[in-house]
Amino acid sequence: MAEASPLQVLRMACNKNTEWDKDEFLDSVYWIRQIVAVVFGILWGVIKFKGLLGIMVYVIINLGIILLYYTRHHEIDEEEYGGHWELAKEGFLTSFSLFLVFWIILYTLYVQPLAAVTS
Repeated sequence: MAEASPLQVLRMACNKNTEWDKDEFLDSVYWIRQIVAVVFGILWGVIKFKGLLGIMVYVIINLGIILLYYTRHHEIDEEEYGGHWELAKEGFLTSFSLFLVFWIILYTLYVQPLAAVTS
């Protein structure tokens, strides 16, 4: 079977009745995490969230969204996909890095606007 594009995987992720193979489901977890990372990175930067508390809240939200996604939305047996740990770590570090990039850039732009930097 051909590799599904990220957009196809996200479309399948929205459909509650999707039949998954292991790789496709893990891909859907990966891409959902990337979207969550961008959204919360932007949000944290705009509201000027700071410090370890911001990181801990993001991690809890990220893990919570993924947990709800596979337990409530798709109601899958997590053991078929490697267990909770496999699903929890799928794409986590990549999404965490993406979250930090967006958070840091937007926080910096809002705290120290470009006009102040260039003058």
